[in-house]
Amino acid sequence: KILAVTACPTGIAHTFMAADALKEKAKELGVEIKVETNGSSGIKHKLTAQEIEDAPAIIVAADKQVEMERFKGKRVLQVPVTAGIRRPQELIEKAMNQDAPIYQGSGGGSAASNDDEEAKGKSGSGIGNAFYKHLMSGVSNMLPFVVGGGILVAISFFWGIHSADPNDPSYNTFAAALNFIGGDNALKLIVAVLAGFIAMSIADRPGFAPGMVGGFMATQANAGFLGGLIAGFLAGYVVILLKKVFTFIPQSLDGLKPVLIYPLFGIFITGVLMQFVVNTPVAAFMNFLTNWLESLGTGNLVLMGIILGGMMAIDMGGPLNKAAFTFGIAMIDAGNYAPHAAIMAGGMVPPLGIALATTIFRNKFTQRDREAGITCYFMGAAFVTEGAIPFAAADPLRVIPAAVVGAAVAGGLTEFFRVTLPAPHGGVFVAFITNHPMLYLLSIVIGAVVMAIILGIVKKPVTEK
Repeated sequence: KILAVTACPTGIAHTFMAADALKEKAKELGVEIKVETNGSSGIKHKLTAQEIEDAPAIIVAADKQVEMERFKGKRVLQVPVTAGIRRPQELIEKAMNQDAPIYQGSGGGSAASNDDEEAKGKSGSGIGNAFYKHLMSGVSNMLPFVVGGGILVAISFFWGIHSADPNDPSYNTFAAALNFIGGDNALKLIVAVLAGFIAMSIADRPGFAPGMVGGFMATQANAGFLGGLIAGFLAGYVVILLKKVFTFIPQSLDGLKPVLIYPLFGIFITGVLMQFVVNTPVAAFMNFLTNWLESLGTGNLVLMGIILGGMMAIDMGGPLNKAAFTFGIAMIDAGNYAPHAAIMAGGMVPPLGIALATTIFRNKFTQRDREAGITCYFMGAAFVTEGAIPFAAADPLRVIPAAVVGAAVAGGLTEFFRVTLPAPHGGVFVAFITNHPMLYLLSIVIGAVVMAIILGIVKKPVTEK
């Protein structure tokens, strides 16, 4: 019996798709497997200590930090969550053959030889992979604040864009309350939460407080998302340094470290560096970036929209998708609402384009695909790009280019129409708060139609038995 853990930043699609792929392939191979999922609603099917003890190896397919200390001394195969979707057989066979490095704990060192570059790369020990995991740990914990707060603000706009302003004729008490809860509280916490969980991912629990404080200081100084990112990594590695510096303390006094030494020195050092080194130049850069984006002409805006929209469709929830999404939220935080309009439109196109293609070009898809296509209408409307992944995984050479072209068209059109979107999530359900709702929806529809037509042309008819 082998074990696996799956986790993605949002905990919605990739987590469970990887789990399903591993379980289906294990069943085909006659292998018993248990998969723990770290999803948006918490951990399900948690691995027990006895199961871990008995397992020959553990597969960890994750793009964010998961609880790893329990695997100390076991052979652990660490890979991105997409590897669990695309290469389940390879991972299961490696686990069965114990072809994985031994996890050493507290940093994930392995017993793999220095010349085993492939094993080191796939175990997630690379700097780039570690950076991405720490960042995604922050983003995944920040998302509930973004989604919940953003949609509450969007709902408040139903009474008018200025309905929370007591001096405006459209003022509404309930709308003001929604705006206060979502905008002045939930969304104000996102940078601090991002920084806190990045630091916690790096240095475990002792990093959380310094990261939160550094992130809150970035918010106060208008250093925005970039300031929060710096605060998170700064706090995390400050605490790592403190752990090394205070190794001389006797074991009998170890209890003082997490409750006194790490919080005191961690918050102090992080705070001083943020106050006197980081915040001022970063705030100036964010202000420059915002002003530069606002000064762009239509041609440059369209190009930016094409790039951002296309990025949302290239890996459909992977690093490029999350990079574009994070940039959009950073721009909302800075007060520029144009980029995120292109990002959300681009992210909605892949599942909507698939749905249209399965409806219009029925002979190009199996009965099962056509049934799944109906679900894609709802996932696309709700801005869940991952809904298109099963189709992309089954036919990447046709689906991914078609999705990128359609998403880029939608993103470029939103910028051409000068659409602005202050809500970070919500899909078509927050279209009414844009400055041009109909043009925004038109951009999405055109992008989805373009993708569907491309798929109708390039895909071959299927013959079902």
